[in-house]
Amino acid sequence: MKISIGMKLQPGPWGGGNRFGAALTDHLRRHGHAVSHDLAADDLDVIVLAEPDRKLRISAYDHADVLRYLLFVNRRALVVHRINNSSEARDDPQKHFNRYRLQANRVADHTVFVSRWLWECYREAGFEDRPHTVILNGADQRLWCPAPESRVGERVPLRIVTHHWSMNPNKGWSVYRQLDELLGRPPWSERVQFTYIGPLPEGVTLKHGRHVPPVTGSALVEALREHDLYITASLCEAGPNHVLEGALCGLPLLYRESGSMREYCAGFGLPYTPETLEAVLTRMIRERDQWASRMAGFPLTAERMCGEYVRLFETLVSQRPAILAQRRFGASWSWMVQTLLNRHRRVGTP
Repeated sequence: MKISIGMKLQPGPWGGGNRFGAALTDHLRRHGHAVSHDLAADDLDVIVLAEPDRKLRISAYDHADVLRYLLFVNRRALVVHRINNSSEARDDPQKHFNRYRLQANRVADHTVFVSRWLWECYREAGFEDRPHTVILNGADQRLWCPAPESRVGERVPLRIVTHHWSMNPNKGWSVYRQLDELLGRPPWSERVQFTYIGPLPEGVTLKHGRHVPPVTGSALVEALREHDLYITASLCEAGPNHVLEGALCGLPLLYRESGSMREYCAGFGLPYTPETLEAVLTRMIRERDQWASRMAGFPLTAERMCGEYVRLFETLVSQRPAILAQRRFGASWSWMVQTLLNRHRRVGTP
């Protein structure tokens, strides 16, 4: 298959979407498929609309570019729109983020949501009963893997870690501050340590925890492996990647009851709320070894994720005639014309 993934992949520490694009590109090429990140080829089989907002550095093309390609270059290409975020996580009460992606979704033949929770958000926002699939994210188990030495046995103090690349408050800073303050008083000051890896929001400092600037690759793996437990406090997370990396490094999870976290973490750690944090942390200290023994079975790997995408692409290509016969682009010529005109005003005449 010839597949275009609509992402400009970024080097160095970057968010989960970038890691998804890199993993899928690598997997497809290792299995003999041709992969590009533009719309230059005139014989693409599948276009993955991964980020339609051209203002974002990672976006390679938007839905207007895809529509132009389908109308004037190659109508046989099939479009898979991957949706991996929502207004709920972005302090967007007017739901502009969701509405824009619903507009972009009109060029899609099939939609992939990175969690069932996210699909429900878009269904409430107006996503119609169109062909869609839920494929949970996965992380590269060749990189994210446990330390060779055993972590079994009581460890005092218990070393807790989290990492984020975004400084959005919804990543959980109210809870991380709560944990930092907890460490300032006995008995927690002797029982627990906390490390935050990534950029700190403006004006935020850790009084009792340790801050590590952003690192990536093997340096991040080693930093995570120095710890015993992974905590995430993210709100309305559509499809977390940070917890996957911690879990595949063998760290049991403390996860906030919000967004898609239960879909990603259940069975491999304990859920908590800000009100129950101390009680759950106490339980985890007591049960850590039994949770740690489960982590070797954590299933959310990049290999599993990419395999699901490849099977989806192959199924769509095998059904291409029927899909093309049903393609309507929202049954709206006025929408298509307006979309192309808006794109024309942004980038000029091709």
